[in-house]
Amino acid sequence: MNKKIKILLVVVILLICIPVTLSFGQYRSNAPFKQKNIPAPDFSLQDLQGKTFKLRNHLGKPVVIFFGTTWCPSCRAEIPAYKSIYEKYAGRGLEVIYIDINEPAEKVARFTKSYSFPYVVLLDRDGSVANDYNIVGVPTLVLIDKEGNIITMAHRTSDLPLNKLFPASN
Repeated sequence: MNKKIKILLVVVILLICIPVTLSFGQYRSNAPFKQKNIPAPDFSLQDLQGKTFKLRNHLGKPVVIFFGTTWCPSCRAEIPAYKSIYEKYAGRGLEVIYIDINEPAEKVARFTKSYSFPYVVLLDRDGSVANDYNIVGVPTLVLIDKEGNIITMAHRTSDLPLNKLFPASN
């Protein structure tokens, strides 16, 4: 009886471990079934001054979008890195945009003024743009190429492959 239980236990463990082990090889970033160019959802949002920003008007330039909120500690911690990206790449053609999700304009204006945001700040008042981009947590960064395709989505600026868009000059 004891031997049968051991054999049964080994079989059960194998039945669990083999599929789990095989599933680790399922994700490949360049898999043939993965769509190569994922178009960035177009949107139209107002900035803090009430001016309308349309993503489609910026085709031909790479764009980085920072989705965040005023209450998010990680968003605040990344602000120096956002500013660094702006300072380093805006002059080279990168459009840098901060989209605040579901917060009043007055609160966002105070927040951006206190941190001296140098880039465009947009208001996603109802969260619809965040929803279109499948944002599930903040901060989330979206890097879009000149053709309007999403290159990557990340949660830290260090994960953005800006060197692909702006190779180091020799």
